[in-house]
Amino acid sequence: MDVSFILDALNDKQREAVAAPLQNSLVLAGAGSGKTRVLVHRIAWLMHAYELSPYSLMAVTFTNKAAREMQGRIEQLVGVPPQGMWVGTFHGLAHRLLRAHWRDAGLKENFQIMDSDDQLRLIKRIMRDMSIDETRWPPKQVAWFINAQKDEGRRAAHVPDSHDPFSNGMRELYYHYEEACEKNGLLDFGELLLRAHELMLTNPALLRHYQQRFVHVLVDEFQDTNSIQYAWLRVMVGDQGTITAVGDDDQSIYGWRGAKIENIQNFTKHFSDVQTIRLEQNYRSTGNILKAANGLIRHNDDRLGKELWTDSGSGEPISVYAGFNEQDEARFILEVIKKWRDKGTSLTDMAILYRSNAQSRVIEECLVREQIPYRIYGGHRFYDRLEIKNALAYARLAIDANDDGAMERVINVPPRGIGERSIGTIREIARDQGCSMWQAAEQIVVHGTLPARATNAIKAFMTLIQGMAQTVQAPDLGLGDVFEQIIQEAGLIPYHEKEKGEKGEARVENLQELVSAASGFSWSETDEEFSSPMLAFLDQAVLDAGDAQADEYQDSVQLMTLHSAKGLEFPLVFLTGVEENLFPSKMSFEEPGRLAEERRLCYVGITRAMEKLYITYAESRRLHGSESFNSPSRFIREIPEDCLEEVRLRSQVARPVSLQRPDYQAQNQRIMQGHQVPQTNISMGDRVRHPIFGEGLVINYEGQGPQARVQVNFDTEGTKWLVLSFAKLEVL
Repeated sequence: MDVSFILDALNDKQREAVAAPLQNSLVLAGAGSGKTRVLVHRIAWLMHAYELSPYSLMAVTFTNKAAREMQGRIEQLVGVPPQGMWVGTFHGLAHRLLRAHWRDAGLKENFQIMDSDDQLRLIKRIMRDMSIDETRWPPKQVAWFINAQKDEGRRAAHVPDSHDPFSNGMRELYYHYEEACEKNGLLDFGELLLRAHELMLTNPALLRHYQQRFVHVLVDEFQDTNSIQYAWLRVMVGDQGTITAVGDDDQSIYGWRGAKIENIQNFTKHFSDVQTIRLEQNYRSTGNILKAANGLIRHNDDRLGKELWTDSGSGEPISVYAGFNEQDEARFILEVIKKWRDKGTSLTDMAILYRSNAQSRVIEECLVREQIPYRIYGGHRFYDRLEIKNALAYARLAIDANDDGAMERVINVPPRGIGERSIGTIREIARDQGCSMWQAAEQIVVHGTLPARATNAIKAFMTLIQGMAQTVQAPDLGLGDVFEQIIQEAGLIPYHEKEKGEKGEARVENLQELVSAASGFSWSETDEEFSSPMLAFLDQAVLDAGDAQADEYQDSVQLMTLHSAKGLEFPLVFLTGVEENLFPSKMSFEEPGRLAEERRLCYVGITRAMEKLYITYAESRRLHGSESFNSPSRFIREIPEDCLEEVRLRSQVARPVSLQRPDYQAQNQRIMQGHQVPQTNISMGDRVRHPIFGEGLVINYEGQGPQARVQVNFDTEGTKWLVLSFAKLEVL
């Protein structure tokens, strides 16, 4: 049989990987090296060259989208309908096994799969039955604990005893959760893999059947496997089967959700007679981009090692821009976007990447002002995020207690003992009496309509809101201070801090960023339509959350976190906020292995760029509610100097960027050159003196001439917006 068509259009290393002998293979596939093509062609080769049945192969990947893409490519290449083939995600294939062998797995025939919301509801029900206080034992944290144990292959009985009462309490909840799932025939996502693994271990005949059936197993994104996935693969392959693992240890960025880089690093120890093949030719990026990525990632230890290269030329150097602050950084990005758009590049070909979700706010506001469509990939716009909407709802309620929508949203967030039954009673009274929910709640408190515990909980909530109303009306508090107190009094920070993992951290950062947004909000008493800055800010937040995000198919700039960007590529990429303590994150210095993962994340970000990469950072940044003065990230210093050029908004310096932190005042003058407030003698970065507030630094401006407003960070009074015609600022 002529099988040459399978190897046509492949490079030498891809051919080597595709046509490798029927043995264990580790394919280290660098970014943009064509790993999906290799996997699909490997399947075709095994079917034609070795005459293996398509049903004797199992191909495993991580997302349904990737599985569908693989199935489509297989059918296109070999003409075999993929429906009967075992090509799918870990969870999908485990589910298939359990459906076929439900009795052996100890399951009900009609077992149900729970999504994360179903799982959370079940945990809450268990906790109510056990009379456990949700404020002390947050259900989301219980879910995180249970899922983490299952990812490690541990049942409640296997969780070690601890001297910590909290850990023992979590284990106890895990026991009751297991019992409830067993009784009701419910499986969460983690249970699918754990139960499938146990099914094989406890049924030797069944295991033998599948080991004999699946002659070869292929796994995509192997660096992202967790403990239970790896254990299941090893059992399925056994001593007789063979496996092709395709992955890239340099792109292992999901340690925070259980992925173990050790799995790919130890592959040659756990599987015998392994052939290792490196795919290093990159078809995505220019030579300079790849040289930068290679230079950066060499600073990580324990790499399996590879060097990306391309024959498409060096391309442009990587441009590094030092913004004076985050607004200047966003303005620079906007100017570059406009230039590329005017040259004919579609907005969809441009991506802005950031380490923290909270960074998107300033960039979003800049794009909205200039009416440039954008989309948040894999997430929500800043003012659409759950934690932000909750904080804004508290503010709305503090201004107008009769705002039913706001009250519905936060009456039991964080949990304060006002259950659905109590809320239903409030709704019912409001409907019958034709009054607001707040007025209905007042009636309940006065007449004792509900049991004492529920009544007291409602009364405490109303007292809380009344206190917030006084905060909002306090004449000596700035808008940022007001929001800081509202968030604190509501208990939103500790509530989200209890959510383990990246999501909880992001929610806290976003709340802190809301304080920054409020602190920098521009409002004047001459804005007649608003009676207070709070009302103006809340209205602006609604408008920003409204229709700013582009429709799915509209040409629009793509905004996303670095984690969301994995697997994607764009001609123009902005890697933003590349500063110490932000990227790498402050937390990465505290945990072993985290700094190396942050560096891999930067490597992923760099290799998303096809033609042009901009790296930006800010000398000062108001983020998470406070001003910081971070130095440029070590990651910039780790990129070879001859790959970089320093750029300014209106000029360009074709030399490597200077990354030693210079004298701060001299640096202000250098960076802000050309950033003069129009028709005035004041520039951003100037030191100024105010007759009341003393000396400070000009960090932002808007408008022009005498009516221009400048934002000054005063040495003793903090940050304030001032109208130039009234401020009487003296430039020092």
